[in-house]
Amino acid sequence: MKRWLLAVCLVANSCSSGSGPAVVRFETLRDRYFVRHLLYNPVTSTYLGADGYNSALQSTNASLKDYSEGALSRELSFYRETHQELQGIALDTLPPNLQVDYRVMDAQLKFLIRLVGDRKYHQRAVDTYVAEPFRGVDWQMQQMQDAGGGLRGTEEEWKQLVTRVEALPRYIANARANLSAGKHSGNLPDWRMVQRDGVGASLASAEYFRHTLPDTAANYIGTRPFGPALLRQLKDAGERAGAGWQEFAEFLLATYGETDKTDRFAAGTEEYEWRVHNVFGDARSARELYEYGGEQVALYSRQIQDIVSVIARDNGIESATTRDIVNRLAEDSPKGDAELFAWYRDTSARAVSFGREQAMFDIPQEYKLDILPTPPVLRGGAGAAYYMAPPFKKAGVGRFYLTPTGNDPARLKLNHQASIADTAIHEGFPGHDWHFKYMAQHAAEISNVRWLTPGAVEDSSSMWSDSLAAEGWGLHAEELMAEPVEGRPYGFYSAPEYLYALQGQMMRAVRVRVDVGIHTGRMTFDEARDYFVEHVEFYPGACTMSHADARAACESAESAIYRYSKWPTQAIAYNLGKSAIVALRESYKKKMGTAYSPRTFHEKFMRMGTVPVAFFRDVF
Repeated sequence: MKRWLLAVCLVANSCSSGSGPAVVRFETLRDRYFVRHLLYNPVTSTYLGADGYNSALQSTNASLKDYSEGALSRELSFYRETHQELQGIALDTLPPNLQVDYRVMDAQLKFLIRLVGDRKYHQRAVDTYVAEPFRGVDWQMQQMQDAGGGLRGTEEEWKQLVTRVEALPRYIANARANLSAGKHSGNLPDWRMVQRDGVGASLASAEYFRHTLPDTAANYIGTRPFGPALLRQLKDAGERAGAGWQEFAEFLLATYGETDKTDRFAAGTEEYEWRVHNVFGDARSARELYEYGGEQVALYSRQIQDIVSVIARDNGIESATTRDIVNRLAEDSPKGDAELFAWYRDTSARAVSFGREQAMFDIPQEYKLDILPTPPVLRGGAGAAYYMAPPFKKAGVGRFYLTPTGNDPARLKLNHQASIADTAIHEGFPGHDWHFKYMAQHAAEISNVRWLTPGAVEDSSSMWSDSLAAEGWGLHAEELMAEPVEGRPYGFYSAPEYLYALQGQMMRAVRVRVDVGIHTGRMTFDEARDYFVEHVEFYPGACTMSHADARAACESAESAIYRYSKWPTQAIAYNLGKSAIVALRESYKKKMGTAYSPRTFHEKFMRMGTVPVAFFRDVF
């Protein structure tokens, strides 16, 4: 366990954690909180590979979170007691690196106490209940030992997985009890969540646990002696789990009905500002952020018009709207999902080669990334997503997921050649894949609490503080690859690709405007959708049109706004995070003068872990 304590200072100057009473007391409290939090949240423990951190956490791979009233009460008491003890330690008695950890812990504990104790979010967390078990099992299989010949997992690892699946009926029963209590008290989820991440995802989970999981396990186990008995046990457990999810879908329909279309997604101004101030460390009000979002949209609108003029000129077009250029570029779209995935893989390889040519980082020759189809249970969100490898053990790899279109021509046209580079960079290199792999290489320098994802890993229960660093970095990576180099005015991008890099920046600016808007009553859901269609899809009025391209653009916007509606403040983390990184870089550059190195800055930033810049700016 001690090997994961912060043994070296996170800044370039020589320093140490020290060993005074306050330091010992804080480190003991921090490490106890880390382990206990993961015991209460076993799927988060699996996500982090925390069984490689402490033997006490090995049991978490065989369990699911206990959402019973008694367990939640004990968990809440632990958070309150820990926070009270934390407040008894004076911040200025700690060295700078531990002051960062203190701030991180303080924010996490405040969020958890508010989530469980004040908001009782477990009474409406439909998407959390459905996604969490699948993610736990999926991450568990990713991390299993390689047995050679395409086989994975030891007998003990598979026994743990079976035990986790066997825990599902009780897990689902607790979820139903909590949602019923929420219905009784008026603590209700939005109808869109019930339909999309509730009923639809429950039915997908039933299929997964009944069929996909046993088939996958059979391929990974092969003909090994322990296989037959274990696979029978898993199939029986999967059948019970599948029946449970089927009944859960029916329970949701019976509990919430299909006709109530009342909007219940808005967090409200008070909650929204609380999250911005306490989770992100950003002092701006909702009004200030809403205005800032509008300013950012105007900035990128001007830049997009400039590049549209360049593309039109290069193609001999006298005058063209952005939509005209987009329609022209969309003609070069993949013929099917197989070609779409091939284009993504080729673009990702080109990005890595560019990074090597420009000496952006010290990129190992063996560095590579792959792009995999998004599992069906996770296809309700974005078209592309990244899941990191577990930082606390060597088994497992990061996953770049891309959602297939089902060979739908309209959706394929939204993924044409020029549009791919920006997403490939954000999710791959030098975005999430490179970021998380670099941090994994330097995991011993990143303290334990900086890896936590309080609330959940990625759903509406999540704290999202990690997004400010991780998604901020992904957006910064998109911009970084656009910096001009000799003979290449748009850096890695061609002019058409740069249009979509700007669209990526525009989308994150629009997110600030619409996320603040829908959660604080400044925009309705449909107004936010139409704003997105106009500024991101470059298709004003698309939702009033009937032809295929307009429908596809409108559906894309609808899906985006739904995502923002269920995850308040997550959507703004991209733009705010990138802006914080750029501001930090400029301050650091000014301080270092001629000794400034972009590579040194970026590597130094990544070694801080996925925490908001506001928490470590003073010690950077």
